[in-house]
Amino acid sequence: MTGAQIIFIVVALYTLGSALMVVTTRNLIHAALWLVSTLFGVAVTYALMNANFIAVVQVVVYIGAIAILFIFAVMLTRKDMRDSGPQMNKNWWLGALVAVLVFAGLAFMLSGWSGFSKVAADLPSGFDSVSLLGEALVSPQAYVLPFEVASVLLLAALVGAVYVAFNRK
Repeated sequence: MTGAQIIFIVVALYTLGSALMVVTTRNLIHAALWLVSTLFGVAVTYALMNANFIAVVQVVVYIGAIAILFIFAVMLTRKDMRDSGPQMNKNWWLGALVAVLVFAGLAFMLSGWSGFSKVAADLPSGFDSVSLLGEALVSPQAYVLPFEVASVLLLAALVGAVYVAFNRK
């Protein structure tokens, strides 16, 4: 194993552990902070793949904006941060069983795939991924509509959080 593969395995385990903590922790603020940790692990994975621009975007947009928006929304909408009732559904084991079965099915399907042993080819020397990504984000034939829909959805979530937190006197 090379050093990069070892670092990838460590980062992948860190990211999976953080993601597990997001869904199992009882405190909502702690879950949001674990989400920040998970997103940081994804950014490190992008950096390991030499996708430096996407890694920076991951940090700035997801960690710097969306995760902080989650934390603000939680702080605005929750008046009492203490646990006041059961945090898990009584049928949580059914969801866990379905998740394990789906994971086992995917692992079985991918066990015979030859793509795990292949190595990606190097990019050509004149390849400019940042300009191609920028053109794709603003091109009407590519991703401008989903990009704008996501921004309107985030704005609506923020306005909804402020409306719910507004205390009428």
